[in-house]
Amino acid sequence: MEQFLWGALSLACVAVAALFMRFWKLTRDRLFLYFSLGFSVFGLNWIALAVLSPPTESRPYIFLLRLAAFLLIIVGIVDKNRRRNI
Repeated sequence: MEQFLWGALSLACVAVAALFMRFWKLTRDRLFLYFSLGFSVFGLNWIALAVLSPPTESRPYIFLLRLAAFLLIIVGIVDKNRRRNI
């Protein structure tokens, strides 16, 4: 049952990443690009959990992907707030 839910979560993350990529192509705003990359990494995290089915002791290593996704989103937000409107 866990693999099914992880697969559904990875599909949702890929769909959201595609949506943000579409917004990035329309506006060329880097925030959407960072969000798209972040959700793609979230999707990779869920796929890794579903495919590898790691034991409890090694799951923190896969969750480093989740940390990377959150960092991408934070970098995108900081980048958006630090840019000057010219």
